[in-house]
Amino acid sequence: MDEELPEIARDDEWAPLVVRTDYTDDSVWREVIAELSRAAGAREWESPAHLVDDRRWNGVTSDEALVAAARDEELSVVFLADAVTMRSPLRPLLALDLCADDDEDLDPMYYQELIDSPPPREVRVVPDAVHLVHGNLQLANVDFPEFVEEAAADPDGVVRDLVLVRDSP
Repeated sequence: MDEELPEIARDDEWAPLVVRTDYTDDSVWREVIAELSRAAGAREWESPAHLVDDRRWNGVTSDEALVAAARDEELSVVFLADAVTMRSPLRPLLALDLCADDDEDLDPMYYQELIDSPPPREVRVVPDAVHLVHGNLQLANVDFPEFVEEAAADPDGVVRDLVLVRDSP
């Protein structure tokens, strides 16, 4: 992207940020929005997702999205509705860890292993689990690598909200 991406102004730090970066299928995007709304409605304390549906984000890479989202210092994770989201029947969003840069000041004497092998910065999350991931990262209840491990143990390689799965009819 040559031009700078537009500023994202969120009103609610508890609203997960979901940015659409693929514009190939509007009906799939509407499905994603419906799933996010259903997940937020399943628990009355959840904030609705903050959706960015602006064609200036079309084709934005995860690295570009990280730079743009990092302008919001309160944000710990951003979710992208990318080409994989639009093609997969699970509609998994790409969750990007904005807190990984916090490790830049590590002392090599004690943290060389972490410096040489940084933790993953992205994981796939089904729309039903977006609020779970966002809320736990905002509260620092769970670290991003724990969600990566959870996805690795899932047969589809995604993070799911197990409470919603159990509660579904």
